[in-house]
Amino acid sequence: MDQQDNPPTIPPTIPQPQYGQPGPQYPPPPGYPPTPQPQQRGVPPNAAMPPFDHALVTSAFELPAYTIVRNFGLVRGIIVRSRSVFGSIGAGFQQLVGGNISLYTELCERARTDAYEIMIRHAAQVGANALIGVRYDATEISPGVTEVLCYGTAVTVVPSRPAGQ
Repeated sequence: MDQQDNPPTIPPTIPQPQYGQPGPQYPPPPGYPPTPQPQQRGVPPNAAMPPFDHALVTSAFELPAYTIVRNFGLVRGIIVRSRSVFGSIGAGFQQLVGGNISLYTELCERARTDAYEIMIRHAAQVGANALIGVRYDATEISPGVTEVLCYGTAVTVVPSRPAGQ
């Protein structure tokens, strides 16, 4: 038998989701109201967003007592910070004494908080009411300049019904 008669089979390609498109949709549990529609794309980043329940933000991949009904995919907040000359001098004095360098601690905490709040705004813009799998990452771009990234999976959740209801 010739190889030309039986060409090798190529597995079908799996369509990949387009960037910025919502992920797979989970059917809502029976008896739940329909999932609220996401806000229009193109909402200005500083537009007033409904309050976000920070209790529904977790590093875990599920929220106890809640059911995920929609997955919007990855959202992130990114901030790039640099040390000021005066801050570096003050931190240098703290290094001479030893112990906690509070100027750097405050700078890091402020950068993490800013990245977190940007991620929350991004999640609200796509229509999510919760975040799962939240993580932080930091990279030194150049000496004294650090990028802080906060990212997670934006989802819509509804309270789970207790068994037997």
